[in-house]
Order: sequence, then structure tokens, then C-alpha cells
Amino acid sequence: MTEHAGSRWIQVFLIILVALLCVPLVVMYIWLLEAAFAKQTYGIVPSGFTLSNWRFLWEGFKNMPSIWRITFNTLVFAAIVTVAEVFFASLTGYALSRMKFPGRRIFLSFTLVLHAFPAVTLLIAIFYVLLVMGLYDTLLGVILVKAALELPLGVWIMKGFFDGISWDMEMSALVDGCSRFRAWWEVLIPNIRPGIAALSIFSFLSGWSEFLLPYIFTSSFENFTLSVMLRRLIGDFRFVDYGLLTAAGLYYMLPVLIFFIFTQEYLLNIYAGGTKGTQI
Repeated sequence: MTEHAGSRWIQVFLIILVALLCVPLVVMYIWLLEAAFAKQTYGIVPSGFTLSNWRFLWEGFKNMPSIWRITFNTLVFAAIVTVAEVFFASLTGYALSRMKFPGRRIFLSFTLVLHAFPAVTLLIAIFYVLLVMGLYDTLLGVILVKAALELPLGVWIMKGFFDGISWDMEMSALVDGCSRFRAWWEVLIPNIRPGIAALSIFSFLSGWSEFLLPYIFTSSFENFTLSVMLRRLIGDFRFVDYGLLTAAGLYYMLPVLIFFIFTQEYLLNIYAGGTKGTQI
């Protein structure tokens, strides 16, 4: 009885602690929501009500493409990064999980090391590569860089899900005459759909929120994404229109919040299943 009561108090303490840690975040979101519709954004509490902060939806921005073109660029960027990462990570994860070949352990180790390097340390090298390939200041170039930098983590996640599938299922398909590719596509992929969904959501959210790569490697207005647009809106801090900035920030954030609310259960599969059975 005493142990049960002690465990109960620990749970209550942890809930209170997490609630207190979340208070600043909740206050921040509430302030952003109020400021996006406020006439006066200076001070602690925004005041007044206006829709003029949202004028960028019908008037656009000065010296920038329309908000719809920028949103389209961001959506294309996030979607293609997601498709590329999931496709190549699932193929590579399958090979590393199911096939024995020379250098496999070394390849796995280097894959993990590659993920440890932050993108900022590779900016100069990436710039030269994109310049030589003629992909600098193109959305395609930034997409390829983002997908390549995210791929090591995706490979490890997919390998973990493939490790969790019994060999008997795949061997039965091979004995029945399936090729390795057909067994991967028709037998294994349907069994790791939660993992694919989780990695897809993770990749999409990562692509949608990416700022550094589009900001560094694109300079043309037609290649702007929403994160770069927000940076341009800040400009000189002395002349920032905070009403416009908060409205644009809320516009940028709302799709991600809605997307996360409906997909968080799948996203947790990365941590629940992506490491299950993982082996080198």
C-alpha cells in the first residue's frame, strides 16, 4: 500500500512538473494568436482587433512573390524531401537488415557518423557541389541536399523496423518464387506501414520547418519558402511590422500544428518501433 501511494505521488509530481514546463510554451502560443489579430502588438498584452495584419493573403508582400507561390514552394520542398527520404531509406534499410555483404558494419557506422555532423559544418562544401552541378539557387538543389542530410537517420529507422519482422515471412515468399524486390514490396513493406507513416510525417515536418538550407542556397524570389519569407519580414528590427510578422508566423505554424495533432500517434512509432530489434 505504501509503495502504491509513493508511486502515485511520483506520478502526480511528474505531471505537475511537465505542466509547469509547458506553461511558457502555452503562453507563447496564446500571445502569438492574440498578436496576429491585434492593432497594437507592443507591450505584454496585445490590444485591439484588426484583420489588416492578414493583408498579405490578398495583397502579398513588397518585393516578394505572392504568399500562395511561397506556400506552394514550401509544400513542394517538404513533399519531395519526404518521398525521396522514405523511398531510399526503405531500400537501404532493407539491404542493411537482410543482406550480408563485405563492409556492412563499417557502412552502418559511417551512416551514424554522417548523421552526427550538423549541416552548418558542411555549408561551404555543399555550396561548391551545387555550384559545379548547376543546382545553386534552385529548389531542386536544396531538396537534394536536405534529403541527403536526413537520409542517415531514415536508414537507421527503417532498418530497425525491418529487423522487427520475422525472417520466416520473407523466406516463405522467396520459396514461393518471389524476387527480393517483390518480397520487399509485397510482403515486408505492408508490415512496416506504421514505420513508413512515422518516417513520412517526421520528414515532412522537418522539410516544412527547414530554414538554413533554403536561406543559404537560394537567392531568387521565386524560390522562397515560408521560413525564408519570415526572415525577410524581420529585416531591420527598428522597422518591423510586428502585426504582419505575427500573422505570417501563425500562418506558417498552423498547418504544422494541425498536421501534428492528427499524426502524433504515428510519429511516436519512430521511437516505439524504429529501434526494436535493431542490430549491427
